[in-house]
Amino acid sequence: MSAEDLDGFEAESQMALYREYQNVSELFTYVVETDRRFYLANEVQVTPHTEKGSLYFEVDLTDVWVWDVFRPTRFVKKVHIYSVKDVNVEEKAQRTDLTVPDFSGPLERD
Repeated sequence: MSAEDLDGFEAESQMALYREYQNVSELFTYVVETDRRFYLANEVQVTPHTEKGSLYFEVDLTDVWVWDVFRPTRFVKKVHIYSVKDVNVEEKAQRTDLTVPDFSGPLERD
């Protein structure tokens, strides 16, 4: 396999992973980013620990999708993470079934 073939395979794999992310992202409430991975999860608990002047984070995730092109299965029931670097947790905006009326026309008054 040539270097060009390998680059093409890697780019194709990353695009497939991105498409999968787009398809599954609405199923999850939280986006979690560590120095090593990117996760989607429905439950997140972050516990900071200080030990001998050092800070680290213990992160528990439930109902998880893992952004990793090399994993054969990206859906995981539980993930337990230790990180000495920053952990970013974002709660996604909840999707609603409400539609906003179109107010682009003239307003009518009674």
